[in-house]
Amino acid sequence: MTTPKRSALVVRGGWEGHSPVEATERFIPFLEREGFAVRVEESTAVYADAETMAATDLVVQCVTMSQIEREELAGLQAAVVAGTGLTGWHGGIADSFRASSDYLQLVGGQFATHPAVGPGEQRLEGEENFRDYTVRFTDAGRRHPITRGLEDFDLHTEQYWVLYDDLNDVLASTTHPAEDWQPWHRPHTSPAVWTREWGAGRIAVTTPGHSLDVLDHPSVRTIIERGMLWAARTASAS
Repeated sequence: MTTPKRSALVVRGGWEGHSPVEATERFIPFLEREGFAVRVEESTAVYADAETMAATDLVVQCVTMSQIEREELAGLQAAVVAGTGLTGWHGGIADSFRASSDYLQLVGGQFATHPAVGPGEQRLEGEENFRDYTVRFTDAGRRHPITRGLEDFDLHTEQYWVLYDDLNDVLASTTHPAEDWQPWHRPHTSPAVWTREWGAGRIAVTTPGHSLDVLDHPSVRTIIERGMLWAARTASAS
């Protein structure tokens, strides 16, 4: 008997600065090798299709900013509660649909800013907020199947400052220093990788991923790919 394929839905769009097409195309071959039938949609309208969402084991979302209609969000929420996995990286999941508080609650974390570099420091166009920072794994992250066996690593890219709640299981974090010229008075630690369980569904979020070279970083890529497998419905049911 042939084992039926799992179903992955890639939903992409929003701000073009995050290269939603090129970024998601990097992961479709991985999903197919892992036995997923992959459907790609260029709009969140598919979330309102109850039949499609009920048959979807994993949603990979890459939609920065943008807006979502009430019925679309309701469809996504219902699917996750029923067991559909949800995952993504950077602004494609953590900076989506800023006007929707219900979406923010579902995902559990929201991009607030990426602190600028110091006064007088020069950056290439498009890299004005790139910083050197370290992604450090938590004790939970060192045990979790998404991040187990990985070592802390350094990046030179946007460092997300995230607002979040304590229903997230934080697997890795990054600390924003309290530099003399900044208005905050002590270092602030933001989650860089987290998971969240919502109803019967699983959510996995990775905040690095601003550009294609970051997505190609071996640790970032490993985290995203393992997050897809962990979040997918069959994993949730196991």
